Amino acid sequence: MATRFNHIGHCVTDLPRARRFYEELLGFTFLREIHPSDESSTKLIRLPSPLGMTAVYLERDGFVLELLHFAGEGGAPLPRRDRVMNEPGLTHLSVSCDVADVRARIAAFGGEVLTDTDIGLAVFVRDPDGQLIELLPMAYWESLHPEG
Repeated sequence: MATRFNHIGHCVTDLPRARRFYEELLGFTFLREIHPSDESSTKLIRLPSPLGMTAVYLERDGFVLELLHFAGEGGAPLPRRDRVMNEPGLTHLSVSCDVADVRARIAAFGGEVLTDTDIGLAVFVRDPDGQLIELLPMAYWESLHPEG
């Protein structure tokens, strides 16, 4: 049985702001933007019409992130709530980077550094919509991919 990874979906409240965060700060590349019809989308994602959904697909190192934005009343985002790490479900994204550089620019891109999580080697941040992102040094990625 063949199975392939497609993408992870992430609901955002401000699509241009989210794109700027992921593309300009974290180096994701724009793949495509779609505007699916409410007719099929409402059934698939179990939300009422009108959705006014836009899906933007970004890619980084083979990982595809789908930013979902809803302009219609049926897709109006619920109030943000900070998830905790022991809550079942997806907990965080993790990226290797120049941690000091990215950390210093998080606020300028609408995110937040969780300073109480800073262990010197790694730190958690939140994107503009509250998604947890773990910043790890490039040495961590290199240790997982010794072939380069």
